[in-house]
Amino acid sequence: MKYLFTSFILIVIFSGCNSNPATSSVKDSVFKDNIAGSIDSVPLPAPYATKSVKNFSKVLGWVPGKMPVAPQGFTVTKFSDGLNNPRSIYVAPNGDIFIAESNTELKGVKKVAADISGKSKSQRLGNSANRITLLRDKNNDGIPETKTIFLAGLNQPFGMAIINDKFYVANTDGLWQYPYKEGDTVITAQGKKIVELPAGGYNNHWTRNIVTNKDKSKIYISVGSGSNNGENGMENEIRRANILEVNIDGTGERIFASGLRNPCGIAFHPTTNTLYTVVNERDNLGDELVPDYLTSVKEGGFYGWPYSYFGTHADPSIKVPQRPDLVKKSITPELSLGAHTASLGLAFYTGNAFLTKYKNGAFIGQHGSWNRAKLSGYKVVFVPFANGKVAGKPEDFLTGFIANEAKSEVYGRPVSVAVLKDGSLLVADDSGNTIWRVAATK
Repeated sequence: MKYLFTSFILIVIFSGCNSNPATSSVKDSVFKDNIAGSIDSVPLPAPYATKSVKNFSKVLGWVPGKMPVAPQGFTVTKFSDGLNNPRSIYVAPNGDIFIAESNTELKGVKKVAADISGKSKSQRLGNSANRITLLRDKNNDGIPETKTIFLAGLNQPFGMAIINDKFYVANTDGLWQYPYKEGDTVITAQGKKIVELPAGGYNNHWTRNIVTNKDKSKIYISVGSGSNNGENGMENEIRRANILEVNIDGTGERIFASGLRNPCGIAFHPTTNTLYTVVNERDNLGDELVPDYLTSVKEGGFYGWPYSYFGTHADPSIKVPQRPDLVKKSITPELSLGAHTASLGLAFYTGNAFLTKYKNGAFIGQHGSWNRAKLSGYKVVFVPFANGKVAGKPEDFLTGFIANEAKSEVYGRPVSVAVLKDGSLLVADDSGNTIWRVAATK
């Protein structure tokens, strides 16, 4: 306990520092810049302070009269339903809305085990739709006029992007490039895989997200770990738990940042052009460990996985040899998002329809816990930013997904978030097979 307390004090003092601070004056400066986003109000308990539990939620689906709840001054409507596990949203420069429909796939013994544990009641685990659906709302009234299958025959697609005359899709096993022209409603042309991505074996954390930098010269690819904390051996984690950087033709790959267990949500901040990610952290250390987090991503930075968590807290449960050298250089993230919240979606608010407080802040979709006695997550939270930095704790923004907490029953599970041209916010509810729209009340 003495070691943990000392570690906590050090993190409070130096939160937000880079992995190799040169002087105490630099540390002090970074602390002052990041004080609002430090973890000084998030003391971490000792590992195993509470027993690790499996508490999979049971998805009921949305019943008549029920829908998510937003703060006063906002209106929630159903933007699109009848989808097949809508997992990710991409808004094109022309306003077209692309929805990746995909899910975890389990078969045989793994599917039986999921049925026994209750996991199959928490999420879709059968065959994935493996397609991208196009929604088009030309008059911005919140009701798409068209809904068409844009691209099919994919392999667990998630991230999407348009760069010049190319449409990019990040399947679980590779980044694909297709010919595209603005306004296309379907792609029938043959695409080509420009980056091979690791996806074999257990393939935990199968989603592959992508985002481009400001001048669209680079693509950043988030690749989650294949395991909880390296239990299958680090030889099976090559190029995983990383954010990769490639040229737009797929060449020039390098690891931009590492030690990120599942950096599913990635986005560039609109004023600083700094890359941020939300990371889904490890399980089985207790109810309050380990917090998911929001952090800026430093080029060449290492964020701890699997050897440590939330900075230099060494993980006592790992089976692979410990690496004190990497633990020492592990970067402490800016902001805790709560343990086991499954924080997966990230979008900065670039619209003008919401109150000023939301401008350039972060909306985060929390898919919800399974490894906690009391459900956590199952909502969309907002994190305020000021001067391009985290400026406050997460605030509930879209709630109402939990139907009966005592029975661990939920109506749906939010994941990806996206901002539309009209300033409204879309939320993908994969288990509810629905896209929700949150707009400022007129």
